[in-house]
Amino acid sequence: MPPPLPDDPVAGPRSGADGPRPTGGPPAEGAHPARTPVPDYVGSGPPTYDAEPTALPAADPDGLDGLVADTVLEGARYGTCTVRAVSVRGDSARYRGDPRRDALLVARFGAGEQALVLVATATGARGTAGTHRAAADVCRWIAGAVGRSHARLAHDLRAARRGDLKSGLHRLTDRGLGRLRADAADQGLAPHEYAATLRCLLLPAAPECRTRVFFGVGAGGLFRLRGGVWQNMEPRPGDVTGEPVVGFGSPPGDDRPTVETGIPAPPGAPAGPPREPFRFRASVARPGDVLLMCSAGLAEPLLGEPALGELLARRWSDGDPPGLAEFLADSRVRVKGYADDRTAAAVWEA
Repeated sequence: MPPPLPDDPVAGPRSGADGPRPTGGPPAEGAHPARTPVPDYVGSGPPTYDAEPTALPAADPDGLDGLVADTVLEGARYGTCTVRAVSVRGDSARYRGDPRRDALLVARFGAGEQALVLVATATGARGTAGTHRAAADVCRWIAGAVGRSHARLAHDLRAARRGDLKSGLHRLTDRGLGRLRADAADQGLAPHEYAATLRCLLLPAAPECRTRVFFGVGAGGLFRLRGGVWQNMEPRPGDVTGEPVVGFGSPPGDDRPTVETGIPAPPGAPAGPPREPFRFRASVARPGDVLLMCSAGLAEPLLGEPALGELLARRWSDGDPPGLAEFLADSRVRVKGYADDRTAAAVWEA
């Protein structure tokens, strides 16, 4: 489990004339100013493992579609936001030849200003072979349901129907994780042996809508870089409703489902909600913000090693999103004692 989440900023440069300030404004097409080289690691000393992959996971000749790439990288720009997303196998898994347990799926549904972007991430349970498939499956199930309901979801985001969004996404999350529990039973496994965390972002393409919605279950991190300082946005386990946002609320009598899950409840599926609480936060972005959603593999060193937060704050506070290669390098800065998979999605606001 990750360490307790503090109320104070995670890390960031000291305030003052020398502190970085976001410049705002959309980045010029194809223009990325030169940045200083990215260090291999920060902290008290070099990590135990090599910086590059050593061993490949074992392959089944009859199951090659189940192979998982070491690294997945994605990016896009819609409306006022630029998205960068990455999932990288951890140092420990690279050394031992284990597959990446983190999954990442980035998808656009719809077109033009009616489009909706989903970033879905999941981490398979530790200690059981094959849980990387559970992580990939739950991302696909969630994405399929969001895609089928993207028009209504985008409408509710623009109309600030926070209550509808929360209830619909909660129901969708429960149904997806419930299907994982049913699959575990089919394989003769305990529910915790074939399970995954789930963390998602919904981003509307409409430029006038700056609402950003996070939802999910399980460990990880949600942070916002504003004015050069990191703020911890992660909803606490006892605070499952998200922070109040002016203008949110569903009108009385509007009980239409926000999400048609399309995920059937399998016969004999174990009853009951997930062991961990559903987490939801709807927030309104400002120009210059950077919103970061990440798996525990990045959240834990970001919380535990201030130098990592300071480095990323310096590199991401100039208002110009990094290119894909730069974002990959930034996300791979290592910290001794933290060797898990890292998955992160960051959103830069123009």
